Amino acid sequence: MLPVLSLVSLLAITCVNTWLRLTAVAIDFACPRLGTVAKQTWASVARRVVASLGTMTVQHLSAQPPFITKDGSTIRSILDRTNAPVQNQSLAEARVQAGGRTERHYHKVAEELYFILEGAGEIELDGERRMVGPGDAILIPPGAWHTIAATEPLRFLCCCAPPYSHEDTYFE
Repeated sequence: MLPVLSLVSLLAITCVNTWLRLTAVAIDFACPRLGTVAKQTWASVARRVVASLGTMTVQHLSAQPPFITKDGSTIRSILDRTNAPVQNQSLAEARVQAGGRTERHYHKVAEELYFILEGAGEIELDGERRMVGPGDAILIPPGAWHTIAATEPLRFLCCCAPPYSHEDTYFE
């Protein structure tokens, strides 16, 4: 059984989280024309409030639903703005099937790191090509055109700073 203090802390955190969600809905309803920057600023403040409550965020990979990114890879967001009080980066598991590749693209703002966990493939970064496999880490600076092709099923971690967003993904 949890000590009384832990139960009180859990109740307080639950109340604050509920209040933050209701406030977000109220802002969207009352201020539909409120700019994206203002909404993101409010969301950033809300995340810091929740983070300041001393709660630890732990996400298990298997609990994250997969989705297809704009570049065509299948990812599961492990930690990002959608599931944690993340402010400056995101972490996802990406998969590309054998014979598949991501669509060549770049990010104006985000710096990416890929860390290959399983499989093999070829990374192309601004015209330079290199074979990659388990244990390889790839730095993708902002503005660098890139694609990764899988010669066998690829599974890798993708870290983005600032956090990944579809709006920061550009194609030829």
